[in-house]
Amino acid sequence: MKRLYFIGVSTASSGIMTIFPAWAEALGLSAQMHGVDLPVAARPDDVRAVIDTLAADPSAAGALVTTHKAAVWDHAASRFSVLDSWSQLCREISCIAVREEGLIGWAKDPITARQAYTHLLGEDPWRGGERDVVCLGAGGAGLALATALLNGADQPRRVVLVDRNPQRLAVSREALSELQIRAELELVEISDPQQAGALVSASAEGSLIVNATGMGKDLPGSPIGPDVQFPRGAVTWDLNYRGELAFLDIARAQEAERGLIVADGWRYFLHGWTEVIAEVFGIEMSPAVFTSLASIAGMVSGREVGRDAVSRG
Repeated sequence: MKRLYFIGVSTASSGIMTIFPAWAEALGLSAQMHGVDLPVAARPDDVRAVIDTLAADPSAAGALVTTHKAAVWDHAASRFSVLDSWSQLCREISCIAVREEGLIGWAKDPITARQAYTHLLGEDPWRGGERDVVCLGAGGAGLALATALLNGADQPRRVVLVDRNPQRLAVSREALSELQIRAELELVEISDPQQAGALVSASAEGSLIVNATGMGKDLPGSPIGPDVQFPRGAVTWDLNYRGELAFLDIARAQEAERGLIVADGWRYFLHGWTEVIAEVFGIEMSPAVFTSLASIAGMVSGREVGRDAVSRG
């Protein structure tokens, strides 16, 4: 039986631990999940040790990496035989396959972010260039989202990437400089939730406001304070689907009054996992197959089939 490694922070708490066996049965895979937990700020040697263990495990088919995808790039990229263009642009590795020629790495987040926001906002959400995007967090998920937003013919009117870490902003600036950007791009260093909230409050009506910080799941709290006032008609999207989800609580408190669309990261989670499973096990992830797997995940997890935790004020 093959093993799919899941490299994260609190893997036992993830819904994938109960969902994957049902998916494996539906797909005819002889495979099981193997969770590996590392602290958020894992030591470089520990990151390399996990990748070396994966490469040496004859039962390993590959891995999905969550919180540490940038760390795998930073500290273990030399262990890989092939890295795709997205991983080289975003400086992260989120999908790993074990092949005869060695480890193959991909960055899947730019793809899955586009899949998820298209489901949330509709096809061609940036046509006309009238929407703004404020992304709180410029780490792996935030940078991947920014590359997805700024890599097409149609782009938002304005993209604001916010982080408390100047190094992450510098990496984002360098990576995004390789794209043909037509949107107004701002990279803003903010560590205070009140300041971040003020930036959100000043955004245009109908903006997409994203929590890509990991706060509310891997880290406690929210990147914005409770006194923030979301723009009218804003779409508030937390990339987390589990944890305290404080960001979503703040948004839901204003949902009716401000006419917000409020969504968690469930759909993003499903696209992330199905893309990796397709790559690692050589499965064609057609829309019909994805819909079937999403339905199975909904039943196993207790979520309503077809529900992505989206609410509209």
